[in-house]
Amino acid sequence: MDIFSLYFELGWQHILDLGGYDHILFVTALCGIYTLADWKKVLILVTAFTIGHSVALALSVLNIVRIDSGLIEFLIPLSIVITALGNILRGRNDSRSFKYAVAAFFGLIHGMGFSNYLRSLLGGEPDLVVPLLSFNLGLEFGQVIIVLVVLLLAQLAIKYFKVSKRDWNMFLSSAIFGIALIMCIERVGNLL
Repeated sequence: MDIFSLYFELGWQHILDLGGYDHILFVTALCGIYTLADWKKVLILVTAFTIGHSVALALSVLNIVRIDSGLIEFLIPLSIVITALGNILRGRNDSRSFKYAVAAFFGLIHGMGFSNYLRSLLGGEPDLVVPLLSFNLGLEFGQVIIVLVVLLLAQLAIKYFKVSKRDWNMFLSSAIFGIALIMCIERVGNLL
């Protein structure tokens, strides 16, 4: 297997790993207020997240930035709580550029959460550009899969089960909020 394929696979496996479901929750929360008709907006949002994630991975792998892993492990579910709460309280009323900036910022946080593992993988690589690029392309691919599943579920709920968009958002975002809040509470000890 060549380097590109190896790290591309690691990227999509990272995002779709049910053991690390925090990424799945975050991407799902990003989709919470949207329907299938809004797929372009959602793809831009998850791409903003990937850009932030990519920057964080590059900064960490190059040893430019290091942040305490306990803090990052707490901030990851906190970013999910904030995103889900934003869906519940504001819905579509926020400006798109603000949402993109927040998604990119939260991508930085999530990227730092995976950086130690990726840094250990890349330790023996003579060139970091191809592995980092392919990993992040794999990450984006995995996110697109999540987006498609969530938007198709929204379409199914709204069109065929006659759930209102508001109720779909409240259901999805509230469930994500609850799960992420429990994760935050469990990880408060990491801050000490």
